[in-house]
Amino acid sequence: MNIRTQLEKIKKASREMAFLENIQINKALLSLANNLRLSSDLIISENQKDLDKMDQSHPNYDRLLLDSNRIESMASDIENITDQVFPLAKVLDRKTLDNGLELKKVSVPLGTVGVIYEARPNVTIDVFALCLKSGNTCILKGGSDAEKSNQCLVQIIKDTLKQSGLNSDIIQLLPSDRQAAIDLMHAEDFVDVLIPRGSQNLINSVRENSKVPIIETGAGIVHTYFDKEGDIEKGKQIVFNAKTRRVSVCNALDCLIVHQDRLADLPELIKALENKEVQVYADESAYNEIKGKYSANLLHLANADSFGTEFLSLKLSIKTVDSFQDALDHIHQYSSKHSEAIISENSDRIKRFFTAVDAAVVYSNTSTAFTDGAQFGLGAEIGISTQKLHARGPMGLQELCSYKWQVSGDGQTR
Repeated sequence: MNIRTQLEKIKKASREMAFLENIQINKALLSLANNLRLSSDLIISENQKDLDKMDQSHPNYDRLLLDSNRIESMASDIENITDQVFPLAKVLDRKTLDNGLELKKVSVPLGTVGVIYEARPNVTIDVFALCLKSGNTCILKGGSDAEKSNQCLVQIIKDTLKQSGLNSDIIQLLPSDRQAAIDLMHAEDFVDVLIPRGSQNLINSVRENSKVPIIETGAGIVHTYFDKEGDIEKGKQIVFNAKTRRVSVCNALDCLIVHQDRLADLPELIKALENKEVQVYADESAYNEIKGKYSANLLHLANADSFGTEFLSLKLSIKTVDSFQDALDHIHQYSSKHSEAIISENSDRIKRFFTAVDAAVVYSNTSTAFTDGAQFGLGAEIGISTQKLHARGPMGLQELCSYKWQVSGDGQTR
């Protein structure tokens, strides 16, 4: 099937979505969750074919991996989505004008959502489930790294749709080659919005070349600032969790900023990272404080490339600052506006941090690992938007909706 045919099929199928009811959608989604569990061995087998082509040391290896626990998590996320409030046909506002016209502002789907993504096959399931629940069709362009995994998952989705009496054309998986991405970016007559998920290079390419309106889900260059009034016990737990819980995700910690008055506490603050063999790239002040108290083969002097980098691996940079303002300035210079955190017992400073830091999610005294749609109670996410128009932060069902005005009259003319 050529891409033009796929685009025409999904455009036609999109018109049917408006008449689906929540009970039909939930029934299909629950069937999909069940079918994923039943197909676990097949999914793992197809995923292994993709894994066999990738070096295990590659940062994307962990993103690509599907095992029984992750398949169960995907199925559970689908069930969580069915529990969410149906986002469509909600009256967001209403008014009656002096001339008697009755106006209603009503939530509607975006239409057809395109997603270009790299080696994360779980995105295939999350995107479809969120799109179906919000009345959208979806057209997916995954990377070649996850080709077999994505093909397997989309076939399970299509089989489930047929079993549920729904049109299987509401999801389309494009070929994994570069030309398919170009065709999708130029499909403004068929696709209402395009969402890139992946590296900064991918996001930049889509932003620069797409004729379809895009929602940016930016790379995560994540900082945590340990303030001069930070609690060391909280800090140890937060830094360890934010860096090591899962290193290949966009909310993982990349740069620890430390106030100079707390340099003496730095070895204790990062001590647990040594057990996970985290490579530390510290500026001169931090390096001198840590030297001899952290494995020599894991400690390095930072250079210009150590900051403003999304590592996606067991690497962490450390920056020493003279003041709270210096910390804000460093974040402003290097942040990707994804997730930023402060560890402090000073409530005024936390308030200033929340106000001054320009990011989709800002935290105090907790791990940035919580930047996630499921953790935010959204069921799942279609991405973490780092832009400011339409959506920001974890994007769930509400962010996949627009609205239209319904105007009812009784013969009024203007």
